[in-house]
Amino acid sequence: MACVSADGKPTENGLAMIKAVLEQAKPPEAVAAETGLPLFRVRSGLRDLEGAGYVSQTDEGYLATDKGKEIVA
Repeated sequence: MACVSADGKPTENGLAMIKAVLEQAKPPEAVAAETGLPLFRVRSGLRDLEGAGYVSQTDEGYLATDKGKEIVA
């Protein structure tokens, strides 16, 4: 299950991941624990979301971009 739909918008799981990294960068393990999603799905989902510009990877983990913050507002 992809976290970004064909029209470029986050799916329900994608939105949950963006919300998890809205205020603070987190590693995939923390996002998985917070969302209840399997770690393998979180890892691939965060890569999809990064490719679509909703999150960015930092030294601390993933963090929502301005685009990501707008979509969950």
